[in-house]
Amino acid sequence: MKTSEDNNSSANLIIDRFIDSIWLEQGLSKATLSAYRSDLKILNQWAEKKRLTIDNISRADLLDFITHKANSGCSSRTSARMLSSYRRFYGYLFQQEVISSNPTEKISMPKIGKTLPKLLSEEQVIRLIKAPNTKKPLGFRDRTMLEILYATGLRVSELITLKQGDLNLNQGYLRVMGKGSKERLVPMGSIAKRWLKRYLNGPIIEILGERQSDYLFPTRTSESISRQAFWQIIKKYSNKVSIDSDLSPHSLRHAFATHLINHGADLRVVQMLLGHSNLSTTQIYTHIAQHRLKDLHQKHHPRG
Repeated sequence: MKTSEDNNSSANLIIDRFIDSIWLEQGLSKATLSAYRSDLKILNQWAEKKRLTIDNISRADLLDFITHKANSGCSSRTSARMLSSYRRFYGYLFQQEVISSNPTEKISMPKIGKTLPKLLSEEQVIRLIKAPNTKKPLGFRDRTMLEILYATGLRVSELITLKQGDLNLNQGYLRVMGKGSKERLVPMGSIAKRWLKRYLNGPIIEILGERQSDYLFPTRTSESISRQAFWQIIKKYSNKVSIDSDLSPHSLRHAFATHLINHGADLRVVQMLLGHSNLSTTQIYTHIAQHRLKDLHQKHHPRG
């Protein structure tokens, strides 16, 4: 008779094989793979309590689980993401003939309303960028990172993993490895380029001391800054200059895209700069721009 420990070991093995399979097929990022694993572990824990196994779940069981999560306060966005993970997982098991039917079939995705990211104004962005103390090497590094982030619209994960070899100062471009290992060239602009030149001629040398590092923005231990640490840095500077907005990991990326569109940039150009595969992903920024125009009209028009 199988124990719960045996079932858990078997489930982990199935999940590991699935993760290995999608990583090899599509080269997904570590964060995406981690999200798949987390969603599957949550389902497996629930299944164990119901004395089920993850590879022996029916459509009714899965609907029961989704209802349970919704009653526990799970948002429709999170539910949709989890269901997407399960569709892929059970599609894989069905293809491998581990299961005879796919329990995710005919389960509709929860409806998700468009969530507009909180937008920093141009004035707020400038205040945030100028917040670091550039007389100190780490402060100079932070200022340069903020300049680059706003000038390029990089994802935070792309910024912190930049290598010195990804930089072409003469041409003013960064070579960026985005989602799905897709490479793109991103222009920096003259101001960000000037800050990078000054940073490379002094502060990075002081930060590293005797150490060597391939990373463009290393810590004193020569390692890359973690995503969490970088956003703690941004929160520190936002508090310093009294910006009350609840900053997300993509606040400056959102600002970059929206401010470009506000100043007349073509949507397809913004799509290329952001590294979006589909134009529909970029179109949210036109909604943000329209939303802001409406606010400005109401605020400043005499009959607004």
